[in-house]
Amino acid sequence: MPQTPAPPRPLILASTSRYRRELLERLRLPFDVAAPQVDETPLPGEAPRALALRLALAKAQAVAKQRRGALVIGSDQVADLNGASLGKPGDHERAARQLRQMSGQTVIFQTAVAMVCADAGVEQVDVAPVRVRFRALHDAEIERYLRAEQPYDCAGSAKSEGLGISLLDAIDSDDPTALIGLPLIRTCRMLRAAGVELP
Repeated sequence: MPQTPAPPRPLILASTSRYRRELLERLRLPFDVAAPQVDETPLPGEAPRALALRLALAKAQAVAKQRRGALVIGSDQVADLNGASLGKPGDHERAARQLRQMSGQTVIFQTAVAMVCADAGVEQVDVAPVRVRFRALHDAEIERYLRAEQPYDCAGSAKSEGLGISLLDAIDSDDPTALIGLPLIRTCRMLRAAGVELP
């Protein structure tokens, strides 16, 4: 007698970011959203890449503990300016300061993604670095951009899917959605490794 295939595991995005939710919706898979309770404070001396990897995994693990049978996706992004971490600015003054720092510089946006299923012993984590070259920015340009876009919830204040694209000279990445907040090529790879059929 043929075996009935096991039902697919529930999929959960461990993030309240609307950007990540909109990206994951592109895959046309049903999923829920849960807010991970994770302290995002960098450890002393922690490099931006290591911080992004640690937080992505911690977010996925935090939600997976509550939903042991689910596949949980966590993600985090840290802007790396010459080895210094730039996170979400939170307000206008910090955003303006970040953009003045990044003016004329190449910044690496370290976007990490993790997948965890506590019951199945699944734990995957990867990072998609995106090299972004900023134009030389004048204060008036920065002010106009911030007042129009208000990107205070974006790492490095650079909302590339919006008006932030006008601040840039070049973007170099092998996973083009990573800069927005979730590297979908790597996410698809993890989903397939966990037994999810795509497309």
